[in-house]
Amino acid sequence: MIVVTGEALIDLVPLGEGALAELQPALGGGPYNTAVALGRLGSPTAFLSRTSTDAFGDALLAGLRGSGVDVSHVQRGPEPTTLAAATLDEEGAAVYSFYVAGTADRLFTAPSELPPGTEAVSFGTCSLVLEPGASAYERLMRDASDKGLFTLLDPNIRPGLISDPDAYRARFRSWLPHVTLLKLSEDDMRWLGITPLDLLASGPAAVVVTHGSAGLSLFLPGGKVYPVPGQDVRVVDTIGAGDTVNAALLHGLSEIGALSADAMGALGYEAWYRLLSFATRAAALTCSRAGAEPPYASELEDF
Repeated sequence: MIVVTGEALIDLVPLGEGALAELQPALGGGPYNTAVALGRLGSPTAFLSRTSTDAFGDALLAGLRGSGVDVSHVQRGPEPTTLAAATLDEEGAAVYSFYVAGTADRLFTAPSELPPGTEAVSFGTCSLVLEPGASAYERLMRDASDKGLFTLLDPNIRPGLISDPDAYRARFRSWLPHVTLLKLSEDDMRWLGITPLDLLASGPAAVVVTHGSAGLSLFLPGGKVYPVPGQDVRVVDTIGAGDTVNAALLHGLSEIGALSADAMGALGYEAWYRLLSFATRAAALTCSRAGAEPPYASELEDF
């Protein structure tokens, strides 16, 4: 079982260019997208979050169930669902405005136990910023690491949500000893003011940096760097691309029995290249359609 923790929200996706373009509601949130992508790829997946009892919350849970994700551990409450209004730039990249005051996902409380059979836990995005839920997810990350579970962190920085950047950067560094695999974008790395070598020295067994259409790079201890080019695809938007990379990495590592720091460290170049290429293909398919619509495993067979 792979457990994905964090927010589920409604993306308001623009149907055209400009700030006043018509907006289409879509199921989203970085962790939500990662869980959906894992389910569609065929990994046994559970989602651990708190969602509203409103109609949006019902739709979010239905979307997870439809992708084969276990939602029996999701907490619920009467507060409204978080909204994220996106504006697309000329390359299809999304810039978000968040509506998070008093929303349901912020009131997540850490459970005493993870779902049975949990081998890996994924963390990231808004859920590690917005209190009081952020402290609960942080505690869960430390507990999972202490139990020897594989942990993935994708900070997916949203500067507009971070009121004290220096405090967040310090907090982010405190998480690194508890992270097995760190995935972040070039933009995240620049905002954090940190290099892959610094990151590796702080705890993670591997660091994956995404470069948009240029692909991604894997950084390993000992100075090993494995770059993998992106896939040529007509980009509709990039919503959910990084989340799909998270899912593809977790799914691929699970498939080859490498959901541990030691097993991951024993992988050679060819195994890593296959895994990272799989991730770029999955992300490219997500970028080829509007909103966060990760691919099913069958769609990747001929792509």
